[in-house]
Amino acid sequence: MSAVFPAAETKRPSFGIATPPMQVAYQDLLRVWREADTIPEIEHAWLFDHLMPIGGDPDGPIFEGWTLLCALAAQSERMRLGLLVTSNRFRPPAMLAKIATTVDIVSGGRLDFGIGAGSRPSHPIARREYEAHGLPYHDFAHSVGSLAEACTIIRRLWTEDAPFDFDGTYHQLTGAFGNPKPVQRPHPPIIVGGRAASTLRVVAEHADLWNIPGGDIEDAVSRSALLDRYCIEIGRDPAAITRSIFLGVSYDRPETTRASIAEALGAGFSHVVLGLGSPYPAGAARWVADELIAGQ
Repeated sequence: MSAVFPAAETKRPSFGIATPPMQVAYQDLLRVWREADTIPEIEHAWLFDHLMPIGGDPDGPIFEGWTLLCALAAQSERMRLGLLVTSNRFRPPAMLAKIATTVDIVSGGRLDFGIGAGSRPSHPIARREYEAHGLPYHDFAHSVGSLAEACTIIRRLWTEDAPFDFDGTYHQLTGAFGNPKPVQRPHPPIIVGGRAASTLRVVAEHADLWNIPGGDIEDAVSRSALLDRYCIEIGRDPAAITRSIFLGVSYDRPETTRASIAEALGAGFSHVVLGLGSPYPAGAARWVADELIAGQ
């Protein structure tokens, strides 16, 4: 007999901004985040996790995501914050759990923990950062299997009160233990990003939120339906996973962005992340609230 879940309630939409930390100065990022932190309509703010630029000058400046996130956490007070999303390929999961715990504590419990499998082989501009930093780059099946184990390890480090061993296919730990624990209990919300079917199985098992890059809303809807199916297969209520979407912002044609937002909300994506390109206009965060969020 299949599980029967209560009808899903319509979730109140929440809006955030994403500021890719490449081709931009720290003071400009800080200006936008400080302004956004004063605007209630903007509930969350995001960076990404790349080590070399994936747009613009390939040799241009780019900041390490978690270090920058911690700095911005200390410079803000209200917004939830995170990386959309961490590449699980960059850092061992136990180290990542420790880094994320530090950010959650510095922020006073405002971290949304974003994680994904890492760039696919079909994205050579992103793949070069692995070779440039001496990081291994396995095939996608390996990266998804590693992601699933990492989610298990990180949650255990955040919640278990005694050291443990972990003997997985991709990760092995002896005497693993996390102290201190995150401020948020039982742990910070986990947001997994990606659209591949194998990644969606990890989402069904581990995530509180699921994020997909926008663009083709029909594809996003079909992927959301596939996630529903995977949840039901393991006995989890699909409504337990908030649907999140990333939408790029057009400064010159805000009406197209507003239309994309309305379309996403109508398709059941209640967590909307608005990607801002640099250079950021003066008053960019207020403009987002007044031109894009108001009336949605």
